[in-house]
Amino acid sequence: MELSQVAVVILNWNGKAFLEKFLPSVIKYSGDAKIYLADNQSTDDSVSFVKNNFQQVNIILNPSNEGFAKGYNTALKSVKEKYYVLLNSDVEVSENWLDPLFQLMESDSEIGACQPKILDYQNPKLFEYAGAAGGFIDKNAYPFCRGRIFNTLEQDNGQYDDVREVFWATGACMFVRAETFWFVGGFDDDYFAHMEEIDLCWRMKNCGYKIYVQPQSKVFHVGGGTLNKLSPKKTFLNFRNNLITLTKNSTSKILFLKIIYRMVLDGIAGVKFLAEGNANHCLAVVKAHFAFYTSLSQTLKKRKAMKSLKGFEFTQTQILKQNIVFLYFLKYKKVFSELGKI
Repeated sequence: MELSQVAVVILNWNGKAFLEKFLPSVIKYSGDAKIYLADNQSTDDSVSFVKNNFQQVNIILNPSNEGFAKGYNTALKSVKEKYYVLLNSDVEVSENWLDPLFQLMESDSEIGACQPKILDYQNPKLFEYAGAAGGFIDKNAYPFCRGRIFNTLEQDNGQYDDVREVFWATGACMFVRAETFWFVGGFDDDYFAHMEEIDLCWRMKNCGYKIYVQPQSKVFHVGGGTLNKLSPKKTFLNFRNNLITLTKNSTSKILFLKIIYRMVLDGIAGVKFLAEGNANHCLAVVKAHFAFYTSLSQTLKKRKAMKSLKGFEFTQTQILKQNIVFLYFLKYKKVFSELGKI
């Protein structure tokens, strides 16, 4: 009965194959939660497939392919439940996946969002790239996870099974308090996709809310279902959105120097792409920087608007006070437990 307060919302764009494979587990294991398919104007027959085979799923039709960020913002305006679960279509859920997340959120009204343990669908012994056992950032806003630093995935041996506060929860499976989601303005429409969940969680934290991971719940994520890791567009979005996120949400202290430093590191990443024969990705980094410059005025307006919210204060919690790039590539700290206390 309690899960009737929960809306599981799957954003879809041409994802019929994933829906065929994974929607049955969502329906089977979600109890009284209400299930929604929010469609971004798919051109396959995924919507008709769901209508014909899963009548218990509520369909929301977005007016266009608005990407992850705006697509969810548009769809969630039609959802009235107390909690949203933003679930990727390429996720297989497990039995009793929702209740531990729900109970955690109910236990503390200051928790704005949480996530389950995310494991690799192809190799369930490993954590999955997009979220693992909870997300963090370093002092320069580079994201990493308990169980995943850059492209190094740890094996899940129960080492991160404690319920704890983290910095960000993954958009692949985010359990979020609806009231808090809208209080901070929802996702930033301009992101389209990638990094929007980190930006959202950072804004929540700056407004005094906490983000948690609840590993008693676990799901299995395929990953790269819409934009795979080899996509230059994904590289562009990640680099652009990361700079915007840093500028919007980081403390004013030496912010300008942080941005300059990040630009230097991004330049090194671009050269590395070029040296590896990935000229398209190098060009994507360049384009990301020009897009950041173009949007800087708007980004600073968003920063100013956020500072006017009740309870706003730049947070310093769950941020690694060192540089994860230096620790990983020069000091060979490849696993989360080697980073020290965060």
